[in-house]
Amino acid sequence: MLVGQILKAKAIAETVTIRPDMTVGEATELLSARRIGAVIVATDAKRPEGILSERDIVRELGRTGAEVLTHKVADFMTRKLVSCKADDTALAVLERMSAGRFRHMPVMDGEEMIGLVSIGDVVQARLDQLAMENTALEGMIMGH
Repeated sequence: MLVGQILKAKAIAETVTIRPDMTVGEATELLSARRIGAVIVATDAKRPEGILSERDIVRELGRTGAEVLTHKVADFMTRKLVSCKADDTALAVLERMSAGRFRHMPVMDGEEMIGLVSIGDVVQARLDQLAMENTALEGMIMGH
């Protein structure tokens, strides 16, 4: 399965972004309202500048306390993004996410972001693929 197929199958195709000048408190409200684990940081929705995850917020909250909520998103976002392309395989993306210990990856077409996949999206796609292969093998064994 390819990342492009995963994007097409996602119930929510919109990639949520936040501007780097917004506060961590505003980012937290957005994450909570959308029930998501990370948000792409971008001035232009197609050109990601970073990513801010729940883990980033909690880590800094533990270090500095509640005052972190008044700081700018740009202060705590991960600037070095690891991205993938629509023609990357789900397995390759899953391996990169596991090795890098992160759960969200922008999908890029050149310099333009076309979507975001989570580790949950990739695992579900892989499970669906394995279930189809299992059904096909059972059919072959049973002579269908």
